[in-house]
Amino acid sequence: VKDLMSYFRLLVNPDDDNAFLRVINVPRREIGSTTLEKLGNYATARKISMYAACDEIGLGELMDSRFTDRLSRFKHYMDNLRQQCAQHDPIAALRSMVMDIDYETWVRSQTSSDKAADFRMSNVWFLIDALKNTLERDEEGEMTIEEAIAKLVLRDMLERQQEEEEGAEGVQMMTLHASKGLEFPYVFIMGVEEEILPHRSSIEADTIEEERRLAYVGITRARQNLAMTFAAKRKQYGEIIECMPSRFLDELPPEDLEWEGQEDAPVEVKAARGNDALAAMRAMLKR
Repeated sequence: VKDLMSYFRLLVNPDDDNAFLRVINVPRREIGSTTLEKLGNYATARKISMYAACDEIGLGELMDSRFTDRLSRFKHYMDNLRQQCAQHDPIAALRSMVMDIDYETWVRSQTSSDKAADFRMSNVWFLIDALKNTLERDEEGEMTIEEAIAKLVLRDMLERQQEEEEGAEGVQMMTLHASKGLEFPYVFIMGVEEEILPHRSSIEADTIEEERRLAYVGITRARQNLAMTFAAKRKQYGEIIECMPSRFLDELPPEDLEWEGQEDAPVEVKAARGNDALAAMRAMLKR
């Protein structure tokens, strides 16, 4: 539903770069990060939105025509959709959009089960029905689809803000990049393994210094307690692979580390220790 809301936001405000970035590859349009970076730099230099820059002739000087064609096709599709919403039945146009982009197939490819995919798609149709109801409740019949979407987006923003305020004391998940400048009493960093942190691409390019700085950012977010985890084994593409702890762990002061789970303890002992740790976390979150 967040993806669909971003499509709606882009219809109402083509200058919304955040909405543009969220939907440009939903579903996949083979527009990679390098292309988007070049598009962003071009748009910044021209002082226009990324959406507006998609079909500018000057963009062809920065990238191959394959990529400019993909960007241009996306913009023209959204422009036509905006025009259909203004001139014809807007609800029918939005329903057609969901079908045109084969959104359901994309949802099913991103979901773990058919039941979860069905639930997500039911929310999609519910969202469009909510727009329809908003338009039908307009007694004067003068509300445009853009105004109805804007009202829905505002309501969604207010609900998210309320959820964030109510859950301020709960678990907050974020990337290491997004954590910069923040601090928390307890921090858990998952996947502290070679080829994850540092990432495989950085290892291959011999450019892990940035990854080291990123790990330092995460470590220094913790005020009281820091827990870092790594897997002994992972399953990738049906194959079990052995994992190695991150080299960054070896660079930390040994006296400040307390290792768990590496000793050859019985399974029952490890399970009991894990249950104790989970109980401690639950008790901590209830405070």
